[in-house]
Amino acid sequence: MLNDSDMDAVFQALANESRRRMLDRVKGSPGMTVGALAGGFDVSRIAVMKHLRVLEDAGLVVSQKDGRSRRLYFNAVPIQLIHERWMTDYSAYWSGSVTRLKYAAELREHKGKKEKNRG
Repeated sequence: MLNDSDMDAVFQALANESRRRMLDRVKGSPGMTVGALAGGFDVSRIAVMKHLRVLEDAGLVVSQKDGRSRRLYFNAVPIQLIHERWMTDYSAYWSGSVTRLKYAAELREHKGKKEKNRG
């Protein structure tokens, strides 16, 4: 279980849009290098390194030295621990059902807009 300080670090890390985008990229490309990650952002490599430090301190990103490079990996454990703190089996079932309904409605709306724009 995460203590309050660890949980604060996770929420702080996720509170920033750039860090969430970095986390998305690392999750989508396990083992990507810091240089590859930095290349996808319009900020300095130093700024990317500062954001990575926050993500690593929160335990959301794990880095592994590979020669002169650092490879980055997403660690879902802190998010899972937060999820488990407040979710029960019952609430997880219903929140999953509501989430699927939300995605279906959004997809239907998106398709409707595309068809409307064609016509």
